[in-house]
Amino acid sequence: MATMAESTTPEGISFGSTFYEGNSDLSTTESTSRPGPSVEDISRSLQRFNWPDYVVFVLMLFSCMVIGVFFGVKDHQKHKRQKNARRGSEALDYLVGGRKMQIIPVAVSLVASWISGISLLGTSTEIYVYGVQYCYIICAVVLMGLCMNFIFLPVFHDLQITSAYEYLQMRFDKRMRLVGSILFTLASILWLPIVIYVPALAFNQVSGVNIHVITPIVCLVCIFYTSLGGLKAVVWTDVIQTAIMVGAMIIVIIKGTSDVGGLSVVIERNSAGGRFEPPDFNFDPTARNTFWTLLIGGTFFWTSTNAINQNMMQRYLSLPSLASARKALVLFLVGTTTLLGMCCYNGLLIFAMYHDCDPLTTGLAKAKDQLVPLLVMEVLGDYPGLAGLFVAGIFSAALSSLSTALNSLSAIVLEDFCKPFVSRPLTETQTRYIMRFTVLAFGALAVVMVVIVEKMGAVLQLSMSLGPVTLGPLFGLFVMGFFFPRINGSCAIVGTATGLALMAYIVIRSQISIALKEIVFAEKPVTVEGCLYDFTPKNGTLFEAVSTPGEKSLHHVSFLYYTMIGSVVPTVVAYLCSFVLPRSKTDDIDPMLLAPFLRRFVRSPNTKANHMTEVLHEFETKDIQL
Repeated sequence: MATMAESTTPEGISFGSTFYEGNSDLSTTESTSRPGPSVEDISRSLQRFNWPDYVVFVLMLFSCMVIGVFFGVKDHQKHKRQKNARRGSEALDYLVGGRKMQIIPVAVSLVASWISGISLLGTSTEIYVYGVQYCYIICAVVLMGLCMNFIFLPVFHDLQITSAYEYLQMRFDKRMRLVGSILFTLASILWLPIVIYVPALAFNQVSGVNIHVITPIVCLVCIFYTSLGGLKAVVWTDVIQTAIMVGAMIIVIIKGTSDVGGLSVVIERNSAGGRFEPPDFNFDPTARNTFWTLLIGGTFFWTSTNAINQNMMQRYLSLPSLASARKALVLFLVGTTTLLGMCCYNGLLIFAMYHDCDPLTTGLAKAKDQLVPLLVMEVLGDYPGLAGLFVAGIFSAALSSLSTALNSLSAIVLEDFCKPFVSRPLTETQTRYIMRFTVLAFGALAVVMVVIVEKMGAVLQLSMSLGPVTLGPLFGLFVMGFFFPRINGSCAIVGTATGLALMAYIVIRSQISIALKEIVFAEKPVTVEGCLYDFTPKNGTLFEAVSTPGEKSLHHVSFLYYTMIGSVVPTVVAYLCSFVLPRSKTDDIDPMLLAPFLRRFVRSPNTKANHMTEVLHEFETKDIQL
């Protein structure tokens, strides 16, 4: 029997002697008649997660807790000795490591924070299902690095802020700082449950343990070491977790390639399966992945998630100088592109392993994002501890992203939601409790929201679809601030509100259309012709796309363009408003708040320095040289 997994191809698909028409109905209740074991037997046989694997997994969690305890005790003793320490030193150490972090650990932490379980599993799944077109997003990564190096890092490091959204108060007013912080918080709430769900899905595939059992346990560990050790614990656990993650991936790639017959076999099978393809230069914005959507849309997405994302910027700001931050950026780009390449190769390896028996069609993998753990158990299941090492690597990637986000949220809550609204400065004890309660509260909320994410499909597209609802308009705020001096706070509010409404419509409407099969993405062909076990095929009906080119509307646009739309539209609206709404003398812009290449064109007002000094934290108030 042969089928395709939810294909949009209207023509007939032929594998072996079996042929299906695009609109024909394929029964999903009739089991295939093949000799040998059932798919349930195969699935149970692959769940060989034994005590050595559990030991490796628990040791990884335990090492994270030890690091958290170490830095928590170390900082506590430091503050106890420094009885005359400046107010806010607790927050300075907890949130930015005293601005004395080292380049290599921070660079590794940046890689670990970005390459979450979403990337490890989602990217490989993307290649298996849709081919190598997504690999060309590497071009967007390079452009993002240039934007970071020459535009965003110089401004943020010159200002020496802790919350990236303090910039919005300096550039606009207090309203926009609050708006930016709220948008980031909402984006994190949408993203965190996806980060937790992905490794739980992998753990379920290899061990059979329910995802709603493992997620609370792992989150408690993360909450513990993040709340206790702060940024230093987060960074150093990231170093250990990255080593585990990379080591496990290398083992799977080498052993898996050997098992299928070598690199030449991987290339041959993927070529025959249509996975290799040159860049698609189609200008259609509704096409899922083309070179232009990846280059343009990918650049906006990557830049927004690195340049103005508190999760990432907080690490750059923990370094002592701009030169150090730029070195960390270079190492981050090298590490990220290397890991992305490894994830893409993993997708090719999965297809080479299952080229004649698609595990999604047979039900051997219950979800698309269980393909990688399925490969791991196929390759490493007979070697005690190695499967546990890989699952520990996936959880390490998730823990690093989770701990980063929780630490960043504690910075946002303290700096943007608490300090501006209290009449007296917070005591060290109050600061400590606010930061740690924030970590606990958002960690618990993420666990609860896993139930919702579980119903929403492939994680890579999901994470790049939901985030831009708030991330796009938020990035738009910084684009207005960095590049358009005539836009003031009132104009920015109008533009941001427009962007939020538009993105909410596009994303919600597109998700509904995907659920109703009005939007269906063409997938690469698969076959079950070589399966040696009995199975009941999952939904084997070949879907023909309902929408035609004449019926496409705004919500059909590729999800990779979401961030671009969400940032460009608010900027355009705000710029047009600047010609309508009145301006005042307070709208004069300090050149330090603009992109470096624009500063020479703006005259510095004499009164701005005092305003900027007031915005900085009590624990590091300083005069800014203009």
